[in-house]
Amino acid sequence: MLRGSAFLALALFASSAQAADLDGVALPDQRVVNGTTLQLNGIGLRTFPLFGIHIYVAGLYLERPSADPETIIHSHGTKLLDIRFVRSVDAKDAQDAWRESFDQNCVSPCHLDPRNVQQFLSEVPSVRKGDSAAFLFTQSGLQVSFNGRVMGDITDRHFADVLLTTFIGPVPPTPRLKRELLGLRD
Repeated sequence: MLRGSAFLALALFASSAQAADLDGVALPDQRVVNGTTLQLNGIGLRTFPLFGIHIYVAGLYLERPSADPETIIHSHGTKLLDIRFVRSVDAKDAQDAWRESFDQNCVSPCHLDPRNVQQFLSEVPSVRKGDSAAFLFTQSGLQVSFNGRVMGDITDRHFADVLLTTFIGPVPPTPRLKRELLGLRD
């Protein structure tokens, strides 16, 4: 499922203006990816709910901003989810969180190939404060990068849609993060 990408180099260029700063992480208002300009749709903070521990800041970039999660998930346009970690997370904890998110957001009749899920989870690394991850959603699937290095491609569009659903679908990491990524404020 994940394999090196020779055809699609992830080229992210930030514009000079900063649109958002959250928990000490600044994200630009635009990103240019493979010649396509994406707008910052929303920026959100993922916290551990019981203790309010900050884990990461995420920015969702879209060709056309939207507050409708279904429109975003099923659009054929380029999308980018940029994650900046503000806390270290052990690989096993991260893998468990992903597994739970897939289980909660892909319920019958939704089905993910268990081999694909296992392959994806096996690639999830431990992260340290300051690390970054990028998920580039395209018509053909998903490209995953970690600290600017392309880790591979997922050519299953359904898997890519479900992965995005884990952030802005029915059961996001936190309701606040979902609202913020959708550009909605309380």
